[in-house]
Amino acid sequence: MVLETEGKPTTAWWSTAAAGASVIALCYGFARYAYGLFVPRFSETFGLTTVGAGVLGGLSTAGYGLGLLVSPRTSRRSAHGTVVLAGASATLGLALMAAAPGVVLFGAGIFVAGTGAGLVSPGVAQLIGRTVGSRVRDRAQTWANTGTGLGLAASAFTPLLAFGWPAIWWTFAALGVAVTVLAWRVLPRAAAPDAGSARGMAPLVVNSVLIGVTSAPYWTFSSSRLAEAGLSPVAVTVCWFTIGVAGLLGGLAGRLAERTSLRTANLTAWTLAAAGIALLALPRPGLPGALVSSALFGLTYMALTGLCILWAARLSPARPARGVTWSFAGLGAGQTAAAPLAGAAASGLGSAAVFGLTGLVALAAWSQLTPRLAPRASRD
Repeated sequence: MVLETEGKPTTAWWSTAAAGASVIALCYGFARYAYGLFVPRFSETFGLTTVGAGVLGGLSTAGYGLGLLVSPRTSRRSAHGTVVLAGASATLGLALMAAAPGVVLFGAGIFVAGTGAGLVSPGVAQLIGRTVGSRVRDRAQTWANTGTGLGLAASAFTPLLAFGWPAIWWTFAALGVAVTVLAWRVLPRAAAPDAGSARGMAPLVVNSVLIGVTSAPYWTFSSSRLAEAGLSPVAVTVCWFTIGVAGLLGGLAGRLAERTSLRTANLTAWTLAAAGIALLALPRPGLPGALVSSALFGLTYMALTGLCILWAARLSPARPARGVTWSFAGLGAGQTAAAPLAGAAASGLGSAAVFGLTGLVALAAWSQLTPRLAPRASRD
């Protein structure tokens, strides 16, 4: 269904957002984040040490960085093609991992899969920016971004299955084929954008780095923190599932930004994020506290990353992929720097203290009350 809105072609926003979310779920939930859930099984299969597992995880980050580097250029030439390429890269990487007889091919698969994650968000943002009318564009961007939560929820319980991990990875790859073909058929094609320009990018990058710094301890150490607090492995898995399901509600951030302002929506999400992170600083959060913490973290992480996409689109309306690339690169840099620092702090202060301090750091986002650090007030 193709409509005409404000002089530019546009499709029904919900179909574009849903197809984009499906590819994001594949690239992030399966091809990037599921690795961490299966590290014990991978270590057993390939005889990995902790250092070896970390090196392989770094290959995913390296592939992600490569995808981010090339995505602005590929998105300018064809946003549709970039999204399809992201899905194909994730699928190929998953298949290589499933078929790998040794650690070298397995590592190559991790790298290729990570590249898909780097390509997908800028590509989807560019496509929505060029094909969805401005009245519903914010909603389309944030709902598409919640695909990460969908992928997390879908993969959360897979480590509990009795099947060997290669069978699970082949299933992920088969789903990847279906999702990529769906994206190729359903997603609209957009004309190449004008060169455009982007000014005032520094506050967005600072905001994104802060997301990375405050989310890294949660992604890396929340499961071990909950186990330390007395939760069973099944309860910890339920909490991971909750992160994914709650993340699906992060798409509401776009509606909130439409009704109020991007800054109000951003500061609301940051305040809730600080509360969710700090809950794990309690000596005994228990299952109820852990579930509330997981829900708040999943909701706000997806909301904050979705709002970064809106922020980037306002800085460079013609080429949102460029701003999204800078934003997600800042997020990745923050996560890369914060994870080892959080580990060192946990060994000295304890993991509970780390989550308390991280919650306080999240409140630094309130500096966005200063206009120079705040998102742009309008779309144009």
